Amino acid sequence: MRYYSTNLKSPEVGLKEAVLKGLAPDNGLYMPDYISGLSTEFFRKLPELSLPEIGFEVTKLLFEDEIDLKTLKEINEDALSFEIPLVSLSENIKTLELFHGPTCAFKDVGGRFIARLMAHLTRGEDNEINVLTATSGDTGSAVASGFYNVEGINVFILFPKGKVSHIQEQQLTTYGGNITAIEIDGTFDDCQKLVKTAFLDKELNEKLTLTSANSINLARFLPQSFYYFSGYGQLGQNPGEVVMAVPSGNFGNLTAGLIAKKMGLPIKRFIAATNVNDVVPEYLNDGEFNPRPSIKTIANAMDVGNPSNFARMLDLFENSHEKMSAEIQGYRLNDEGIRSYMKEIYEQYHYVADPHGAVGYGALKELLKENETGIFFETAHPAKFKDVVDDTLKIDSEIPERLKVFLNKEKKAHNLGIDFNEFKSFLIG
Repeated sequence: MRYYSTNLKSPEVGLKEAVLKGLAPDNGLYMPDYISGLSTEFFRKLPELSLPEIGFEVTKLLFEDEIDLKTLKEINEDALSFEIPLVSLSENIKTLELFHGPTCAFKDVGGRFIARLMAHLTRGEDNEINVLTATSGDTGSAVASGFYNVEGINVFILFPKGKVSHIQEQQLTTYGGNITAIEIDGTFDDCQKLVKTAFLDKELNEKLTLTSANSINLARFLPQSFYYFSGYGQLGQNPGEVVMAVPSGNFGNLTAGLIAKKMGLPIKRFIAATNVNDVVPEYLNDGEFNPRPSIKTIANAMDVGNPSNFARMLDLFENSHEKMSAEIQGYRLNDEGIRSYMKEIYEQYHYVADPHGAVGYGALKELLKENETGIFFETAHPAKFKDVVDDTLKIDSEIPERLKVFLNKEKKAHNLGIDFNEFKSFLIG
């Protein structure tokens, strides 16, 4: 298997180079040069397969001949040591709970996988790897958890000041050790721009070995395809027409779903569900992609104004608006609408949804057709947004023990602005 850049101006590379570079030299994102279909036997067995078994079968094809099967199986078993249950709210609306990993967010899947893969790829090497990660909330904690105390790897997590929840901030900033938190006085897009600029800076790359654990790295976003298969499998044999509503920010999650469909998963269509940062739903509606500064909302993990993985989406659909809009619908919900659907879910189904999940639920309520089954993703535990959840639902929601442990730890973060030279000096220093 080889991996090419979406900008098509860099040579194809093997898995190790793609993972350790993160971003291609031409500023493009790496993609596998072909995507094979999974066997009929795989889909027949799918309802019985565990998450690690699904991960192994999928990565066998996506990383073909790039890593030995014994190691690949061990990575999947170690990374995916938690459940992803499908919960039924009604006959035709289900939610896939992606928050049962150690940091209570869907990014535990990709974060734990890439940490273990990168540790394997760099084993026995002398030079240290420096992982740069921008986060709008959940990526940082999943990456910190996955890479904590991994020998030979330093992690720098950039997060926007005042724009993540309190629990998310505590998760990002209390690890220490090989995890360095950097609080940027700006937006997530500013954090992401600093990371991308660092990869293209010749002097910085001569001094440090840099890579990313954001979804710009193919080893972070590809494993997210696993839970599409898992959720579909939990519907049982012959589930009918299935629609998946995906709360979306940087669009790595939805892109992973598109990969799953290319591998044969019979999803009828996807719904790209966003908050008011709706540049992709706008594109799906009128064919114009107009990135802009992000707007702060109560669904902060989706506060992205220029989603990186849109380049991969265009690549998968051969830059055709017609082809993309035939498989993906756009949906947008403002804060008032998010709160309204959080209340509806709680009052009708006695289920506490986080703000991001409520956006997915709203998409199904408004766009699901008769005889379709809809799955929306609960991307993070509602306790990560306790202030919003409690204020909206007028409850005192419970905090899981694996989150409580962070609340009384000391915050350790460096404060920087959005100037790249300041960030560059910090990394070199």
